[in-house]
Amino acid sequence: MNPVVKGWLTVSFFLIKPLRFFRISPNAVTLGGVIAALGLVLSARTWWGPVLIVLSLVLDGIDGSLAIITGKISTRGALWDSLADRISEVLWVIAFYRIGAPSVVIFFAWMLASTQEYLRARTSGLGYKEIDFVTIAERPVRAILLTVAILAYLLDVKLVTTISVAWLVMQVISFLSLSRHTYRKLATS
Repeated sequence: MNPVVKGWLTVSFFLIKPLRFFRISPNAVTLGGVIAALGLVLSARTWWGPVLIVLSLVLDGIDGSLAIITGKISTRGALWDSLADRISEVLWVIAFYRIGAPSVVIFFAWMLASTQEYLRARTSGLGYKEIDFVTIAERPVRAILLTVAILAYLLDVKLVTTISVAWLVMQVISFLSLSRHTYRKLATS
């Protein structure tokens, strides 16, 4: 197992212990991630911004672990989780805009990120479970870029536009790489 994945699973299972103890449902954790993303939009220009994006990402990451441990895995929960991810990312983009990122740049970056996620989901829905390709602009990386942009904004370092352009470039590379990889996988199946 990849050491990063193994490390995340260890942290994830540690974080869900109190949630399991208090019988909090995986769907409630998923909803908490969306609420944290909404809070991010409202406080993107404050020091709460970085805290809320990390909280949003962590809650999104542990809801699945909680579902596994509690035996509450369901297609409805998986669908809700996927929908919550897309809603949260729209809220992240709005937060990016609120700190001064150019709207056209972040719109196209978001559009490519969403299309990348759709490509993965659609391919999986067709029965191809082996599209196991990690790009340079996965969801945690997008969260890190936004967090760094918020910190730059808060510290009055003029990097928000540069970070948003970097996201767009990374997202173009990621989308093209994943598309190419997926095409090759499907062509050999």
